[in-house]
Amino acid sequence: MKTKLIGPALALALSTTALVACSQGGSSNQNASSTAQPSGITLSGKAEKQIRDAITNGAPANGLKPELFLQGGETGEALAQAALKYASALADGYSDPTQLHEVYTIPHPKTDVRSGLQQALQKGDVADWLNSLTPQTDEYKALSAAFLKYVKLANQANQQAIPDDKPIKPGARDPRIPAIVAVLQSGGYIPDAQMGAAPATAYTPKLVAAVKQFQSDSGTKPDGVLGKQTIDALSSGPAARARQLAIAMERLRWLPRTPPATRIDVNTAASFLDYWRDGQHLDHRKVINGQPDKPTPQLQAPLFQLVANPVWRIPEGIAAKELATKSPAWLAANGYTQQDGKWIQQSGPKNSLGLVKFDMRDDEAIYLHDTPAKAIFALPDRHRSHGCVRVENAMEFATALAQQEDVLDKFQQATQQDEETFVKLPNEIPVRLLYHTAFWDGSRIQFRPDVYGWDVNIAKALHFAPGTPEKIQQPESSEDIGP
Repeated sequence: MKTKLIGPALALALSTTALVACSQGGSSNQNASSTAQPSGITLSGKAEKQIRDAITNGAPANGLKPELFLQGGETGEALAQAALKYASALADGYSDPTQLHEVYTIPHPKTDVRSGLQQALQKGDVADWLNSLTPQTDEYKALSAAFLKYVKLANQANQQAIPDDKPIKPGARDPRIPAIVAVLQSGGYIPDAQMGAAPATAYTPKLVAAVKQFQSDSGTKPDGVLGKQTIDALSSGPAARARQLAIAMERLRWLPRTPPATRIDVNTAASFLDYWRDGQHLDHRKVINGQPDKPTPQLQAPLFQLVANPVWRIPEGIAAKELATKSPAWLAANGYTQQDGKWIQQSGPKNSLGLVKFDMRDDEAIYLHDTPAKAIFALPDRHRSHGCVRVENAMEFATALAQQEDVLDKFQQATQQDEETFVKLPNEIPVRLLYHTAFWDGSRIQFRPDVYGWDVNIAKALHFAPGTPEKIQQPESSEDIGP
């Protein structure tokens, strides 16, 4: 499929930036070492044209700028190196996640693309071969189509910011409504004909319904009220959405093309969990994960045992900052005691780990667990923990895992005990903690705020402007001090 280059209207919003993530290892292709050696590939004039056309026409559909690979006028060895660099970007990602993030332990493919390119040149199907290197999933295809749509929208008009000085409630009239309607129409939330003959400034029921869908797709409370957060999201414009989609595709290219058939995937940007068993999607539920200044790291680690009635062995940092302010009466009432000079919280209904812990083997001491603070699951923003992941209806989920792993009797017996009891799983289950601020939910493209600020370095690595950082909002103080 041929696509046009990213247009001039994106020169500012998606512009190449001279800044690089210096402290994170720069923006160079992680496969640079594999393409720095002589390619050993001889190109005919026809082959050179195939490569140029494949990169020029194909890169934009993958959220990549052709100029990352072609500066113009390359021939021979230089063009072969450009083809290998582009192929590596499609197969493994243009950037190296281990250089962009302090912690990234998810398996990252490193594909030797030389032999594939040679075979493609011999067969004359360079473009088809390159297309085969990207994730062949419905999600990747949906993100690509959405990226091209938002690029087209960004090229058509220069959207202006909408003032967010005061909220607009359903039924109100406001001079900002025409601008809001234009954004929603351009995004496909309302067809032109649907607005009818309603006054231009009226916040009508049909417009409220469109706003609620936009809010749902943006991860905010779908209440129909045009408050600051919703108006700011509407004001971000198609160029910002296109950048977010390009970053999302890059993150998918980082992942192995064949994930573990049985696995637990957690998207910490959207705060939800998906459970796959033998290739079948069995479960989707909300989670609570790290606060903006205590991010849940991106890692893969095995879930190897269930812990019934867990004891919380409190990290020294949490104990020093948060337990030190509590009264002796509060500590005693909530089961906190000192053991060998360190704070622990005894098993029980008030324990911050709840009634079950999903023990993982990883260097960051991250794990999944239950929580007594159930009300947080009802919030649209669930970035409330110290880094570990709290699972909605955790006992239900643990029981299902125990049954599927044929240890249900042992787990049920363990839950009847008054003390911490360990139930080892016969088969370890990989858990992947991912961070995707744009994703496909099976029917719609979803966007989430970049609360951890991790999109910025990827944008720089892809030579996009980094965008406007999200304002970090810490949760209000509460009695919830769990991991």
